[in-house]
Amino acid sequence: MFSQNDSEKAIYLEYTGSKKGGRVHEVEDIGIKHLQVDGDFRSAESIGLLKEADIVVTNPPFSLFREYVAQLVEHDKKFVIVGHQNAITYKEVFKLIKENNLWLGYGFKGGAGHFINSHYQDYAAAGDHKEGMIRVSGVHWFTNLEINKRHEDWILYKTYNPEDYPKYDNYDAININQTKEIPVDYDRVMDTPITFLDKYNPEQFDILRVSASAAYNSEVVGIPFLG
Repeated sequence: MFSQNDSEKAIYLEYTGSKKGGRVHEVEDIGIKHLQVDGDFRSAESIGLLKEADIVVTNPPFSLFREYVAQLVEHDKKFVIVGHQNAITYKEVFKLIKENNLWLGYGFKGGAGHFINSHYQDYAAAGDHKEGMIRVSGVHWFTNLEINKRHEDWILYKTYNPEDYPKYDNYDAININQTKEIPVDYDRVMDTPITFLDKYNPEQFDILRVSASAAYNSEVVGIPFLG
């Protein structure tokens, strides 16, 4: 659905296949339909369209991410949506991750997304500069579609020693500064960066909770399964 907020009504595009029956699709194959209201995903009209969908692929407003995910879960929809990595720390979203009902998908190398929009100043890095391009850091795909990545064993190579992995004074857990430094031979509680979830395999690790400071330090507490 599209709206530039300059109209009381929005539109949506509907594609049902090539009108000519060929493999090459043309613009004329896409039907433009008008909504009766502004296209807000919470409206009855939009929810009606949602109910017809098998898979939802979209970039919801980050400020409404919690509410949007809750709607998808309520209607039992499969989805692939863009969100900021800080959404992992939302209690409603983290609960879904912990219970293996939502996980991080593929894409956005380095946790950065690039978007074309003529309304914004060009903020893209020099190496990928393009007119009208903006760079948004810390974004991920969130999905509940089954993917191979979440079942691939993460190859660990570091070994544990107390000097490199100090414990907290007030909690029986070791600190992991970088996800790649998770020790292969440690089977107790670890405090990892939030980037750990991009490699998370529920058959290899067990997530306990998000630490109280996760919104600032990006930490996830978890236990690896050894053997």
